[in-house]
Amino acid sequence: MSDHFNLLFNVVNDHHLSVAQFLQPRLTAIDFARLPELCRQELVSVDRQPVTLHACLKNASQLSVMLPDHHEDSVDVSWELLWENSELMAVFKPHNLPVSRTTRNLYNTLISLVKRQTRYYDARLLHRLDSETAGILLLAKDAAADRRWKPRLNQLIQRKLYHAWVDGVPTWQTKQMTCQLSEKQGSAIRSQVYVVDDTDVSNRYDYLKPRESSTLFRVLATHEGQALLQCQLLTGRKHQIRAQLSYLGYPLIGDKIYAHQGRFYLKRIDQGLDETDFAILGAKHHLLQAAALTLDIDGQTVEIVLPSTHRLSLL
Repeated sequence: MSDHFNLLFNVVNDHHLSVAQFLQPRLTAIDFARLPELCRQELVSVDRQPVTLHACLKNASQLSVMLPDHHEDSVDVSWELLWENSELMAVFKPHNLPVSRTTRNLYNTLISLVKRQTRYYDARLLHRLDSETAGILLLAKDAAADRRWKPRLNQLIQRKLYHAWVDGVPTWQTKQMTCQLSEKQGSAIRSQVYVVDDTDVSNRYDYLKPRESSTLFRVLATHEGQALLQCQLLTGRKHQIRAQLSYLGYPLIGDKIYAHQGRFYLKRIDQGLDETDFAILGAKHHLLQAAALTLDIDGQTVEIVLPSTHRLSLL
């Protein structure tokens, strides 16, 4: 069944449900509509035994749905639960795992994996990380928790710390950079943001929506012309760390947009990248990781720090 995509669901506290009841909130509407035919083809199974949609999940541990002719990009699916309370959970997201559906990945995403592998099939993302960025991500366990916490996210998350390996060794030990960031009219990479240069009068009207941004950088270690930085976000703008460090002359190792004038990002779209390209970039993904979160949960401080097993290292 090499042309079949295998969706595995852990059955946790749902043993009173039928197969159909269990799968309805966990599949797309299109795939749920295919289930009768998939059952006829014995592509739906519970603990490796084919089942019907009306079968009860009593004593079941795992449910499998094989989707014919469904293909997704290969990604690192080794997410981990780091912390939880009754409404929230903090998880570790690996590099190159998208947080939600993309054109290439519908089910192999962080949120889909959490929904499949835990009892929280209605889990919601409270914020996001770029696909290539690893680290701590905060989720609400259900819609009610999402409604409660998402409007209060700025009060909930008191501090965000990232770690980044960059090319070059800064001449400073600590530095706070405050600037405006904006996408730019006519940019070859539409998603790229730029530090607004007020002295460049000719490009003043090219900046689309400048927004204030501020980050506190600190050098943690150096190694052979490269440096490990701690980056404390004081604001939360798109690509903030990456754009600011590139502007300062210390782009992230592996950054396809903000290093090497973005040519590897454009090449990846046009023809893909090879091992020679990755050797120049220094890594197959940019070396950025959300390393710590400080939460304020109704007056209680919660510190979430990545364990040493997930320490960001040079590849």
